[in-house]
Amino acid sequence: MLFKYKILFINFVKISHNILVSMQTIDKFSFSGQKALIRVDFNVPLNAEFQITDSTRIIEALPTIQKILKDGGSVILMSHLGRPKEGPAEKYSLKHLISFLSEKLGTEVKFAPDCIGSEAQELASNLKSGEVLLLENLRFYKEEEKGDPAFAEKLSKLGDIYVNDAFGTAHRAHASTAVIAQFFPNKSSFGYLMAREIENISKAIESPERPSAAIMGGAKISDKLALVKNLIGKVDRIFIGGGMAFTFIKAQGGKIGNSLCEEDMLETCAQLLKESSAKGTEFVLPVDAVINNAFANEGDIKTSSINEIPDGFMGLDIGPESVKLFDSKIQDTKTILWNGPMGVFEMSSFENGTKEVALSIAKATSNGTFSLVGGGDSVAAVNKFNLKDKVSYVSTGGGAMLEYIEGKILPGIKAVNEAN
Repeated sequence: MLFKYKILFINFVKISHNILVSMQTIDKFSFSGQKALIRVDFNVPLNAEFQITDSTRIIEALPTIQKILKDGGSVILMSHLGRPKEGPAEKYSLKHLISFLSEKLGTEVKFAPDCIGSEAQELASNLKSGEVLLLENLRFYKEEEKGDPAFAEKLSKLGDIYVNDAFGTAHRAHASTAVIAQFFPNKSSFGYLMAREIENISKAIESPERPSAAIMGGAKISDKLALVKNLIGKVDRIFIGGGMAFTFIKAQGGKIGNSLCEEDMLETCAQLLKESSAKGTEFVLPVDAVINNAFANEGDIKTSSINEIPDGFMGLDIGPESVKLFDSKIQDTKTILWNGPMGVFEMSSFENGTKEVALSIAKATSNGTFSLVGGGDSVAAVNKFNLKDKVSYVSTGGGAMLEYIEGKILPGIKAVNEAN
């Protein structure tokens, strides 16, 4: 829908299902004297001592929080952490984030040991301008994931204005993301992180500088089928790496030994190759592979033509000639989306393909290419090889990003738009 307010819009973004979405951000509001109830994605990894091992999602949410505090408002943060199955559990408590948040915000963050109820309500009611309250894990209640309206309404009582800044959960129809906005008519907006995510995805897919490319990796083409289909005709090149490459190779008549292959996807892969050719999208497949006689870091490791992998061997990474091929074409690209590793990069013997592609993307970025990295494994690879600052944008939402690119309407975005 198009909004009538004369406010700052981040961008009008034409997404793949041809709906214009205007990202109505917190710039619409002055938060002076207002309590902002913000859905953030603080689902960060913790070690055995409950210390944060990757704070990216928290750091990226800080500008939204700081804007509200600077306006003279107060902030109530709600999030999930992990996947608790049986209610409250120590390892999933958001209290472990208090000290880090307090340090980054430069103020003592208060904590509500429950996300609803009288204590949470009292703590929220007593918040003064410039103060921050963190609620306990939303998923300690099954009603959160069920999208229960009564639960959402209880949460809504805590704040005056609702802000969704949790792109990582925007594809989930949960109470705090897709239901709660209805209780804030004309008082719902997106945070800066959410707006940045949509803006950067749009830049990579809907209005790319050309030539544009998508680099797809991972184990199974079935997991990325909708994504690849939607990219055909939108980008100029699609690179295929990881285990999914072998299904494409076999579909073309190649010998792949004991490599991973989805037999029921062979015809689909052959059809994708035909369709891409008809629509002017080049498929770039590996030409060689690093193979082993076992799915292990050690063994009889060698390099083989990807079409001639001997029986008893499996491909676990793209080979050196593929690295050269990919690099030459990546350097001739102006916009890049990367999702998925090129091999089993968790094993040191098979990390080189992923590392080299990451370095190639970083090199292209330094020469002016726009690069967007998204998805858990790709982000992990960028972090592993210390290249996060060498690419244009790292998405905080793997599943949400993929569903958005597939052309799906994300419930968390739809809800805020409809509330206004």
